[in-house]
Amino acid sequence: MSKPLIAVTMGDPAGVGPEIVAKSLASEEVTDVADCVIVGDRKCMENAIRIVGADLKINVIQKPAEGQYEKGILNLIDLDNVDMDAFAFGKVSGMCGKAAYDYIARSIELANAGEVDAVSTTPINKEALKAGDVHFIGHTEIFGALTGTEDPLTMFETNGMRVFFLTRHVSLRQMLDMIKKDRIVDYVVRCTEALRRLGVKEGTMAIAGLNPHSGEHGLFGWEEVEEIIPAIEELKKMGYDVAGPVGADSVFHQAAIGKYNSVLSLYHDQGHIATKTLDFEKTIAITNGMPILRTSVDHGTAFDIAGTGKVSAVSMIEAIRLAAKYAPHFTK
Repeated sequence: MSKPLIAVTMGDPAGVGPEIVAKSLASEEVTDVADCVIVGDRKCMENAIRIVGADLKINVIQKPAEGQYEKGILNLIDLDNVDMDAFAFGKVSGMCGKAAYDYIARSIELANAGEVDAVSTTPINKEALKAGDVHFIGHTEIFGALTGTEDPLTMFETNGMRVFFLTRHVSLRQMLDMIKKDRIVDYVVRCTEALRRLGVKEGTMAIAGLNPHSGEHGLFGWEEVEEIIPAIEELKKMGYDVAGPVGADSVFHQAAIGKYNSVLSLYHDQGHIATKTLDFEKTIAITNGMPILRTSVDHGTAFDIAGTGKVSAVSMIEAIRLAAKYAPHFTK
């Protein structure tokens, strides 16, 4: 039986990306569920394999169909874009920022063309992107632009608990101004469609409360009364299976034990704290709402330990496993 074919980007060469790729491709947890093609630089991958002591042989290919998908083989599309004479671990570098972007762009090309089933990404560095004259601040923006998606949707999954985010990289003060009925309705509609594309068609989505005890009918804030509850009532009339507002001090636990199929977190840290406390290394970002499926580790380039072999590959392994889990159900 064929396995999903996942394109895996090497990430910023100066960071831990190459090492977690090597460790992951040497793991049966990955090879048992997915076939992978790495988009990166051969010199860097050879170095990483040596550093982590992985039993892997590199097979350079031009396209995924040429790969040898068997244990011990790392199939690599070699973009040959790192000058090792100018390379240093743990340093912000325009060369490495541009190289990391090139790996992402090629992986998106492969997915857009249907040559791979999904993409899993490794860490990049925002400063390095800027130094490399790449005018995007991160993965989500790159994927949005190169897939023609205006507003990609991010979902975190941790040990089966799924969390969406109504707002993300804004201050708490700005976030309060964004808690509006229409925004909540729009997000739940989009999140429900995102779940369906992943094959999750049953279950209730919980809307987290904002204020302590979800406001206690206005005693501790009016957002629930004026915006959140009216949104939930409208969604139910529209036929959506939603519940809430459920107090943020309990909703994530309830989702973790299976009461809800997902949670709509109202702001960045509300959902991040919950997922990363449950299992930091297995908190995986899934970008949906695009023509292609993308999963990602939720940690950075770890410049401080790059090149030492000390980095854990648990998050990368889980990202690839989730890409393989959802790819067969993902509908475009």
